[in-house]
Amino acid sequence: MTTITPLSLADVLLITPKRHGDARGWFAETWSHKALLAAGVDTQFVQDNQAFNARKGTLRGLHFQKPPHAQGKLVRVLKGAIYDVAVDIRPGSPTFGQWVGAHLTAEGGEQIWVPRGFAHGYVTTADDTELFYKVDGDYAPQLEGGLAWDDPDLAIDWPIDGDPVLSDKDRVQPRLKDLPPIGF
Repeated sequence: MTTITPLSLADVLLITPKRHGDARGWFAETWSHKALLAAGVDTQFVQDNQAFNARKGTLRGLHFQKPPHAQGKLVRVLKGAIYDVAVDIRPGSPTFGQWVGAHLTAEGGEQIWVPRGFAHGYVTTADDTELFYKVDGDYAPQLEGGLAWDDPDLAIDWPIDGDPVLSDKDRVQPRLKDLPPIGF
């Protein structure tokens, strides 16, 4: 049976599928509409994504898509480990501007559900880390948005030593206070 644990921000869930193992290895049901529905998540995934990160300390995010193509994400690690972060950017939310993080590892099989209305990012905590994630909205590059990973108002406690490995895009994302209103 899958274990679903609500995290400190409403609607963000830590999901740990049960692994059934024997001498050959293990089997796990990594996604179940029925299990998510029982946890209050009724979504239809439209795309699967996979990402590889060569170096520990690679930070991707904080990213989101604006309506009408907002995306919820179900994220898991296939190889290596990450620290995954969700930031509430829903205007009017009682937890607007707050963040929650969780360690996800290939060994543990943990997953995180990041609903629409949250910015998402992660930092790799191991070399050669590979992720797989499902999204419930089509990719729309014209509706991409992002937040500064190091926004002092968010004060995310990233588990990194020194400077992270960043894309050019992630080096220049705005602070939350500088984002125009988003209609989540």
